[in-house]
Amino acid sequence: MLRDLLIITKKNYVPKKMKINVFADTICGWCFIGHTNLNNALKKFTDVKFDIRHIPFQLNPDMPVEGISRNKYLEIKFGGKNNATPMYENMKFKARESGMNFNLEKIKKTPNTVLSHILIILSEKYNLQSEIKEKIYQSYFIDGLDIGDINILIDIAKKNNIPETVFRDFINDKNVENVNSKILTAKMKGINGVPFFEIGEDFISGAQSSIELESVIKSNLS
Repeated sequence: MLRDLLIITKKNYVPKKMKINVFADTICGWCFIGHTNLNNALKKFTDVKFDIRHIPFQLNPDMPVEGISRNKYLEIKFGGKNNATPMYENMKFKARESGMNFNLEKIKKTPNTVLSHILIILSEKYNLQSEIKEKIYQSYFIDGLDIGDINILIDIAKKNNIPETVFRDFINDKNVENVNSKILTAKMKGINGVPFFEIGEDFISGAQSSIELESVIKSNLS
């Protein structure tokens, strides 16, 4: 009798649901930290079904398709490597707090991120957006690879069972425009920096800690 009762209860159980939109760029270290902290926060809610959408953003929309050297980027963006060092040291410190070791000295090129965003959009069809996005982040911030290089992205796709031919076919004018359209939508919302999270009814800017994100999720479930 008790067993039957437990089965009936389980069948009638409806998990809580929550939609989360994550706006990010794949060359944004703070976005990688925010991505990691969000994933850690989500682990606390085993009874909640999350609908997480990864929405593209470009910090450098005018970046040449082939990208530019890291040193040239630091010169243009910050006036030189020395001026950028304090910010990047703080970023590395925050990454370590989240359990990651950024190897920024390995980065030789700052890429255009459109192709990486196209791969993330494609990965939604395979229910692999979070995994693909994390691998792209790791490839750039830990391995120092050029994530604007289609061959690097193909390798990531293939290792996650996304066929090379499918990815190559997905790279077309329509999907480039799709990325640009999503970025425009973000800017129309007033989003000028990333990471940016829409969690339930709340808007959260910046790489917040997993504890802070957990608190926001809780407040939207109550």
